[in-house]
Amino acid sequence: MGWKMLNRIFRVAIFLFSIAFLVSPKAHSDNLADALVGAYENSGILEQNRALLRAADEDVATTLAALRPILEFGASLSRSLNDPTPHVTSQNVNLIVTWLLWDNNRSNLSKQAAKETVLATRATLLSLEQQVLFRAIIAYLDVIRSREFVSLRENNVRLLQEELRAAQNRFELGAITRTDVALAEARLAQARSNLATAEGNSINSRQEYLSVVGRAPGTLSAPPTLPTRPNSIDNGKAIAVRSHPDILRAQHQLAASELRVRAARADLGPKFSLRGRLSTDHSSSRQAERDSASVFLNLAQPIYQGGALSSRLRKAMVLRDSARANLLVVQKNLQQNVATAMVRFDVATANIEALERQIRAAEVAFQGVREEATLGARTTLDVLDAEQELLNARANLIAAQSELGVAAYQIVASQGNLTAANLGLSTQIYDPKAYYEIVKDAPGLFSEQGRQLDRILQRLDQQ
Repeated sequence: MGWKMLNRIFRVAIFLFSIAFLVSPKAHSDNLADALVGAYENSGILEQNRALLRAADEDVATTLAALRPILEFGASLSRSLNDPTPHVTSQNVNLIVTWLLWDNNRSNLSKQAAKETVLATRATLLSLEQQVLFRAIIAYLDVIRSREFVSLRENNVRLLQEELRAAQNRFELGAITRTDVALAEARLAQARSNLATAEGNSINSRQEYLSVVGRAPGTLSAPPTLPTRPNSIDNGKAIAVRSHPDILRAQHQLAASELRVRAARADLGPKFSLRGRLSTDHSSSRQAERDSASVFLNLAQPIYQGGALSSRLRKAMVLRDSARANLLVVQKNLQQNVATAMVRFDVATANIEALERQIRAAEVAFQGVREEATLGARTTLDVLDAEQELLNARANLIAAQSELGVAAYQIVASQGNLTAANLGLSTQIYDPKAYYEIVKDAPGLFSEQGRQLDRILQRLDQQ
């Protein structure tokens, strides 16, 4: 089976694959904002971490509940089987109230630590949102780049087919040798291989777009005006270390760790609690009920618990030190990310300017070599080399333009501004405070707020 037949089979297979899996039933047109909205609304990672944020919100309610009275109901029924009092039945009903009055401020410190954890989890959600949107931007630009590569490779194949026909005609006229024809055939075979690779890459980029955005790409418009580059690297770094979600998360994690150290120290102190009990006893032998009521004020001071309290304190201190070190690491990483993104942007800009000049010169050179070849002053190899140089310059320009777009949005992400709210996307922005505002006061199961929370969770479960 010859090369032409193998190439035709491969091209048909790629076409059928793209039709079966990636082409939507109805063509549509997308811009970058549409792709970002799709990624924001269809991200499983964001849904997962929104649920984790709601779980962190509940921790605040749990710590608050520790400061409230606890009401318990108890009942017992017993029957005696002893010989002196056979078949005596006793019934007991209790209502018990326990209220922690003071625990050396431990519960309040735990509540504050839980709030700091909520703020850290919100920052984590924003950081993941940036990652999701940045991935969508890369997917969008990759689809455009891969399509342009396919178009460029198709044009290259058509041009080399013309060169091969011209070489064959000149060979029949005796103007060139069989070697020149073989060179043209080899370049055409390589061009067809490159086209097949470009088409495969295009399928992969479309599949990535489908995975990120939630639908196959239609006709993608060129990206809008790129975001403005900061005036300097230092200015970009200052914005990042002030407002990036990663730095906010590290700061809140450190604050929570400090509060947990204080709470662990408070565990070493005394606790006061109030306990009340209402009891009703009934015995079949007396045929009467006996009611009782009692109130207890308890004081508890831990003295020795096998070293557990001091171990928990040391662990809290070690975790605080880890959080403090992490804050410094995050700060340095953010500064490096800003510098890397801005250098990447500047390099891509310089490459585009140089490649545009190279393309203009390569076009002139190719046309000149082609004309000289018709006059016998140039060989077929010279023509093919000139055409290849022009093709490489155009391919590099496509890659550089895509690289510039990625770098521009990487700068925005490195500063912490690549979020749905900052980009003004036309979608319902998730409010991380909404669930917290309802649950922060630890509503009861049968309260109006409790029923509202049940409805919210049922609606989320259905989604």
